[in-house]
Amino acid sequence: MRNASDTSTPLRRGSSAVQALRGAGSGRLGPFAAILVVVAVLATWPLLAGNPYMLSAGVIVLNFAVFATAWNLMGGLTGYVSLGHIAFFGLGSYGTGLLVIHSEINAFVAVMAAAVVVGLLSLLVGWAALRVRGASFVIVTIAIVLVMLLVFQSWRSVTGGSTGLVVPRPFPDLLRPEHHRVFFYIFLGLLLLVLVSYLVVDRSRFGQALKAIREDEDKAQSLGIPTAMLKLAAFGISCFLTAIAGGVYALWFGDLDPIFQFDVVLSAQIALMALLGGVRYLFGPLVGAIVVGSALEYFLLNFGETQFHLVATGLLLVAVVLFAPDGVLALAAQLIRRLGPSATSIREESAAEVRAQQDARALAERVEEPGADATTDREDRR
Repeated sequence: MRNASDTSTPLRRGSSAVQALRGAGSGRLGPFAAILVVVAVLATWPLLAGNPYMLSAGVIVLNFAVFATAWNLMGGLTGYVSLGHIAFFGLGSYGTGLLVIHSEINAFVAVMAAAVVVGLLSLLVGWAALRVRGASFVIVTIAIVLVMLLVFQSWRSVTGGSTGLVVPRPFPDLLRPEHHRVFFYIFLGLLLLVLVSYLVVDRSRFGQALKAIREDEDKAQSLGIPTAMLKLAAFGISCFLTAIAGGVYALWFGDLDPIFQFDVVLSAQIALMALLGGVRYLFGPLVGAIVVGSALEYFLLNFGETQFHLVATGLLLVAVVLFAPDGVLALAAQLIRRLGPSATSIREESAAEVRAQQDARALAERVEEPGADATTDREDRR
């Protein structure tokens, strides 16, 4: 029976409880539960938005979050910073629009069909682009966007050129507020898909190999990792999910313009969102999309169609590189570790506590020895 002076047991139990709480999100199901919680919280936005504009802004931010998370499957896991993912976003948009206009298939089936075609096409593009690294890879991806922009602007008979392409709405009977609300939840489901996809890849052997490429590609290759094939697979998966985001955007917005669909600046902003939140974190791109997307909408609302948002984006990028190179989530984790209580160690225990533990241990050893009680009684009688 434990007496009133025995405090070691509850201290051990308390420390175990603290460790259990600290590791609550580190198990197999912890991150999946965190995704469900985040999605559930985001699902309340249509109830909080005061007007259709705020609801549409939420749709745009979710679209950015899906795009940035899909980009992070390539840029974050392999370290290959692509500024050309907007090309596959635009191809997904136009592919979906053209299928809806010129065929009688369901709009969302058109999204998936266009995404599959774009994913296969990205394998051909990636086979050529991934032969180079670093700044050369960035330049190649930008060149891909510029080529697509010129093609879709000049191919007027198919794409509509600078006039644009009008995509029929999948829910023509809905008013604009209801239309935004429906697509908010569609994009939320798409965000759930890309978050789970990223988590599954990140925890797999495939993801571990991609991170080995990110840390030191030459060493990974020398260890027998098929770096070229793995990079190409990651590029294809990332572009496939990006094309889905582009296709759903085409159904929501309904008016496609090559200048926007193949905008290199927007592609750079997507990369900035992932870098701002933290490319090594599951929710890093989502946090970056909320910050940057909300800021862009604020600048557009208050300053109109000016270039001020480009200046603000550049300043934000400089701030991230200087003060939070690993993202705001990494910075927040560092602050929490500094401000929170440090881990318990023997140095934090007083001399009296250490002596009490030693005496208790010695007493327990004496009791466990055979004949110890009889020896003690004889010594007491003497």
